[in-house]
Amino acid sequence: MDTLLAANSLAEYLHTNGVPVVGPLDDSTAMIVAAVVHVALVGAWFGLPAGLFIWAERKISGRIQDRLGPTRTGGKFGWLQSLADGIKLIQKEDLVPKDADGLMFRLAPYIVVVASFVGYIALPFSDGWAAMVLDVGLFLTLAVLSLEVLGVILAGYSSGSKWALFGAMREGAQMVSYEIPMAICALCPIVTAGTLNLNEVALLQSGGAWNWNVLHPFNFFAFFVYFTCATASCKRAPFDLAEAESELVAGFLTEYSGFRWSLFFLAEYASMFLVSGLAVVLFLGGWDDGFGIIVAIKKAFPDFLGTFIANVIGLKVFLIKSSILVCVQIWVRWTLPRLRIDQVMTTCLKYLIPISCFLFAGTVAYPLVLAKMSGQTSIIGPPAGERLVQPRSASATSRLEPNGTNPASVQVSAASSEGSQP
Repeated sequence: MDTLLAANSLAEYLHTNGVPVVGPLDDSTAMIVAAVVHVALVGAWFGLPAGLFIWAERKISGRIQDRLGPTRTGGKFGWLQSLADGIKLIQKEDLVPKDADGLMFRLAPYIVVVASFVGYIALPFSDGWAAMVLDVGLFLTLAVLSLEVLGVILAGYSSGSKWALFGAMREGAQMVSYEIPMAICALCPIVTAGTLNLNEVALLQSGGAWNWNVLHPFNFFAFFVYFTCATASCKRAPFDLAEAESELVAGFLTEYSGFRWSLFFLAEYASMFLVSGLAVVLFLGGWDDGFGIIVAIKKAFPDFLGTFIANVIGLKVFLIKSSILVCVQIWVRWTLPRLRIDQVMTTCLKYLIPISCFLFAGTVAYPLVLAKMSGQTSIIGPPAGERLVQPRSASATSRLEPNGTNPASVQVSAASSEGSQP
């Protein structure tokens, strides 16, 4: 039975080997338990970046502005400041304005949180370490991220405040516009890899930094355009027109307080890590260390322990890369001034969309022109389709190929799920 809510590996393990005391589980129960475990892990990680990066933003901004930032709560570095803020916000009174639409006003922050949360489901943190290894993982991630704008518009419209409404309309125009060049640039490495499966995209860049998509001449520029648009989609300065304090008080957040107010910022910081992680998978080799160490470990120790150690190292590499990109977003916020709304829209519609279309067309034409001129489709390293060679076991073959077919995408998916088995 194909699993719809969880990766094959954990459900199969519970069905075959079982759990202590209880023993093997039937197929349906194993699927449900695996789904609960995956959702719990994604949920725990969803809240973790918010606490860490709120603290990091305060420390980084403090250094940029020549001050210390948090220093008391949690010791010398103030590392419990985010936890203290969360406890404080939970204790605050939850107010609903008299002129607000109560149902929509209460619903809006949860729509924003769910949109950001669901995006983590298809994001691979290491080889096969994803809640769902999907053949359309990129499309799912971009689709659910685009739903965040609905919560923002709903929050501003239902607040009964002109400041909140202005902020929501600004953010709606900004997010809908910047999603177009962001998605087009995200497709550039997809064209290079030949698959929408995020796990496969990262695997095709393994073996060394020379295989990373960012070294592709058109993907190199697509990375910077994507990262600019991703910063705008997270409502970060210099694109934070929806929360322009000097003009709109707090924008669409003006009437929110307490826990619901904190949900918007929880989703914002979680989305910052999500778009940064997506950039790492698409352009920067995913969990690949750049020196071939992880691939060498897997080849030298093909058993479970060697694969697990390689995946743990890959997880740390992935987190470091993604965290660096988040810190760049924080750095930009406290360095560049806020743009005007007309400048924000002009930048997207007049410059970024044409540039992204040119980069996409160039990515498509580049291997064709190169093959016509030199007989090969890549200058640095072998073609993407020839980089990944991973064996499959008989069990994986029978599980993923019930009809005996042998597509290349199935080979990679089988290898990925085997590498993540407990």
